[in-house]
Amino acid sequence: MSYRTPENFANVTATCKANVYFEGKVVSHGITLADGSRKTLGLIYPGSYKFDTGAPEVMEIVAGQCRVRIEDQSEWQEYAAGATFEVPGNSYFTIEVSDGISEYVCSFK
Repeated sequence: MSYRTPENFANVTATCKANVYFEGKVVSHGITLADGSRKTLGLIYPGSYKFDTGAPEVMEIVAGQCRVRIEDQSEWQEYAAGATFEVPGNSYFTIEVSDGISEYVCSFK
């Protein structure tokens, strides 16, 4: 599946209060687009983090790299800038960053 996140989003409402997880090692800000769709833009610092999902999500890595294991998958998958992965709703995924900072855009379906 191919997604292409633009360099910027026009006509959005940004949430000023950050979502801060894991003592500040994962930080994101929410935006709502003109059509009502929601996204978060975030940074992931080195470490391993487990996230539960409510709605299905599409994660695009826009900088850096990481590895991910989605619920019920035994193998880790590597992702670098430009790559995307999908996470089903009502499940979870574990994401690991070993070096540097991974930046992402998360779209909710």
